[in-house]
Amino acid sequence: MDKMIGLLEKYYFVYLQGLWGTLWISAVTVLLGTVLGVLIAVLRMSRSKILNGIAGAYIEVLRGTPILLQLYFFWIGLPKLLPFLELSDTQCIVVALVINASAYIAEIIRAGIGAVDKGQWEAARSIGLTETHLMTHVIMPQAVKNILPALCNEFITTVKGTSLASVFFVGELMTSYRSVQAATFLALESLTIVGIIYFLLNFILSRLLRVLERRMTASD
Repeated sequence: MDKMIGLLEKYYFVYLQGLWGTLWISAVTVLLGTVLGVLIAVLRMSRSKILNGIAGAYIEVLRGTPILLQLYFFWIGLPKLLPFLELSDTQCIVVALVINASAYIAEIIRAGIGAVDKGQWEAARSIGLTETHLMTHVIMPQAVKNILPALCNEFITTVKGTSLASVFFVGELMTSYRSVQAATFLALESLTIVGIIYFLLNFILSRLLRVLERRMTASD
């Protein structure tokens, strides 16, 4: 315990930098993953078999392969594919996380829209609403209540998933552990500190999610 307190006193800034890295990577991943996920979900629900098939293959490949493999793929392949951009390791890993998250978020959105009662679709069409107005004014406001809790859970999953970025020395919590461990040779103590930070972070996020769910239930 004394060693852990000593590590916190001496290297607290390293852990804070790692925490900030985990938070911003997770936020960017979910934000951009949601934008891309909406597009993929729209294609997945398209009446065009080609677009539907492309979106379906995209989702199946990303959900059917390990995320670590995808991180390596983008870390190695993206700089070769786009050499003129001079992408950093962090940028490559964030792109990989965004693309991975978009596949799961696309399914969350598709399931949320699909959960809206079919009668709502039929009633809106019967009064002459266009497909755009149907989605924006009738379906999406109801679907959001189905999507938001699952999207928050995806954020928590993403927070834990960013730990894999430490393999590439991207600045987040597990990278902080590796830095402190290399400097002090106190692997167990440093790992325990990072574990506690992860637990507290996800505990707070899960409690906020429960509050959100209760408010949404009460609004119903």
